[in-house]
Amino acid sequence: MIITASMVAELRAKTDAPMMECKKALTEADGNMEKAEEILRVKLGNKAGKAASRITAEGVVATYTEGGIGALVEVNCETDFVTKNDSFLGLVKAVAEGIVKHNPADVEAIGAMPFAMDGFGPTIEDVRKGLIGKIGENMSVRRFKRFDAGNQLASYLHGTRIGVVVEFEGDETAAKDVAMHVAAMKPVALSSADVPAELVARERSVAAAKAAEDAAVATAAGKPVQSAEIVAKRIEGGVQKYLKEVSLFNQAFVKNDKLTVEQMLKAASTTVKSFTLYVVGEGIEKKVDDFAAEVAAQVAAAQQAS
Repeated sequence: MIITASMVAELRAKTDAPMMECKKALTEADGNMEKAEEILRVKLGNKAGKAASRITAEGVVATYTEGGIGALVEVNCETDFVTKNDSFLGLVKAVAEGIVKHNPADVEAIGAMPFAMDGFGPTIEDVRKGLIGKIGENMSVRRFKRFDAGNQLASYLHGTRIGVVVEFEGDETAAKDVAMHVAAMKPVALSSADVPAELVARERSVAAAKAAEDAAVATAAGKPVQSAEIVAKRIEGGVQKYLKEVSLFNQAFVKNDKLTVEQMLKAASTTVKSFTLYVVGEGIEKKVDDFAAEVAAQVAAAQQAS
């Protein structure tokens, strides 16, 4: 497979790895972006992961709470320009409120909720289609979560791109601080035991591959290689470190890094039942055009035509 400059640039943007290392990783992975990221993590360690959360897709995250019931929703569009459009924002607000009031079964059911705006209606779907024609850009509801379990709710929005809802019992200020912490530190689970098995397995695989890489380097340099027992302990130590870094209760609290989040909550007599974090465009791969290739193709076509 031909590795284009745009593919290298995309991988570099995700990993902050050197350009040549990105090209080598993509070549080894036969162009598979996810596999190339793993290869870089093995070779470069954590340096390859620090920019992995950069998001390219556009849209807005919104929350709404009424009568103890809450909603968190992400609505996507094509460009950042539209995220500042009053009509688009009005649609997003209506979707969030409608989720609380009408309890749609899924994303498709949101379209049937009643709403009228800018002369379009009488449903959310009618308004969405009308705004697409008016603004000239596609937009869609990507995902949502409705909170109706009877727990207290705290929310935090970082601009319009990151949204968090925390279900809790206890002190509201402490819960809002946790929501802000989640937005900043992006844990994947409440505790180490709650981290998804596939993430743990992937981290263990990366740690093992890194250990094998180190052993190969040591052998090539004529240096002693660590025993299998020591290597196993290193791998497990790396996994345990990862679990602490990505579990909410074990993370250092952003407002006081001398305390873990768990310790802060205990001091505030507060229990966090769950958290939900949405980051705009998370997991969406935005199309990256290879402009150099496009121009070359146009030139070639023009030469053939002449």
